[in-house]
Order: sequence, then C-alpha cells, then structure tokens
Amino acid sequence: MDKCLAVIPARGGSKRIPKKNIKLFHGKPLIAYSIEVAKNSKLFDKIVVSTDDEEIASIAKEYGAEVPFIRPKELADDFIGTDAVTKHTLEYFKNQGKKFDFLCTIYATAPLLQEKYLKEGYEKLKNSDAVNAFSAATMPFPIWRTFKLTDDGRCEMFFPEHYTSRSQDLEEAYQDAGQFYWKKLNKESNEIMFGKDSIPIILPRYLVQDIDTLEDWEIAEIMYEVLKKTNFIRGNSNG
Repeated sequence: MDKCLAVIPARGGSKRIPKKNIKLFHGKPLIAYSIEVAKNSKLFDKIVVSTDDEEIASIAKEYGAEVPFIRPKELADDFIGTDAVTKHTLEYFKNQGKKFDFLCTIYATAPLLQEKYLKEGYEKLKNSDAVNAFSAATMPFPIWRTFKLTDDGRCEMFFPEHYTSRSQDLEEAYQDAGQFYWKKLNKESNEIMFGKDSIPIILPRYLVQDIDTLEDWEIAEIMYEVLKKTNFIRGNSNG
C-alpha cells in the first residue's frame, strides 16, 4: 500500500501579515485549516509541519500535526523555496529509516482547501504516468489582453496583436491556485511543475485566494464566510 507524506511549510517570519500562519481566521489559526483537511482526507501516513518557530510548532501539534524537528535557520529566510524545505523533511525521515511513495506539499495559507480536490490530485497522479499534480484555476480575464506600465506611466500591451480580439476567441489560461502539490517520489522529472509531467487539478475560482496582504486576508475571510453559509465548503467545529 502506498505511503503518503504531507508537509506543511510554515515559516515564522511573515512581514506583510505578522504571524500570518497562526493568525486567527474565523476564530481559528490559519494553519489549522490545512492540517484538518489533510487529517480528514485520511490520505496520509504522516502530516508534518516544517517550521522554525516554536509557537507555530505548538499550535500545529494542538491541531494534530507532527513537528518532529524545528527547521534550521538556514532554511527559514525569505529566499528559501518549498523544494528545499520538503527535501530537508524527506532526508530527516530517510535517516529515521522511513520511506514514502508520495509527497504532498500543502500550504499553510489555504483555508479554502477542500478534501475532494486533495483526493482527486492523489487519485489522478497515482493512476497516471505523470510525476506531479497540483491545484490550479482558470484566469479571471484573458491574459492576451493584459498590459504593463512603461517608465513614463503609459500603457504597453504584452500581446498587442490581440487588442481587437474578442474575449471568447482567446485561448483559456490557467494559474497556480497555491493550495497543494503532489509528487511521486519514485519517479524523476526534469520538467518544471507547470510542465508536461504535471496534472493540474482545476478548482472553481471561488475557492482560490492568495493571502499575501491584509487586503487578501479580508477578501479570503469574506469568501469563507459566504461559502460556508451557502454550503459550498465543508464547515468545521471551531470556525
């Protein structure tokens, strides 16, 4: 039977939203939502929070995650990516004599994460020759008609050839939803995550919201409240 490891990276040094990973979101620490969805999915042999922060570690344990180590400082600055964090976690368990078939990185900032899409990612990846599966969503507008600001504050289209194109005639574009990333550990790939060895699991846009700023946070809280009231998302005991 496949062994699956969930890793939730949760660094303590958030600057734009202080203590973001454990800030109360509808009455519960933000990270608790990711932990609880991972637990309720029953997909994982271990659910590990990788953090450099003792307070985050304590809260993660309270909600049912394991924190078998405190992440070393060299893996906790603003420039460290999740690949280095998950590699460190896998190395830790390898040294303990534990091996896994699938790894799922789940972001701590995903209160809209739903079990069904986490499970869909695992099932589709397991039953394919792909290496990765990750959450994605359609772009809310055609990227082909976007523009940038020039140095003098004017407009310059990225794709001026589509200035007169009708929206319905333009190809659909997709974006990373920033919730979860499944990976087969017994198969290698030289492709990037958004490449031919990956399966995107398409989420409805109403379940996708980055939380990088206080404005993002407020939008996510409004979305969560509306979705819960209308039964579009699974409720929880404390939120």
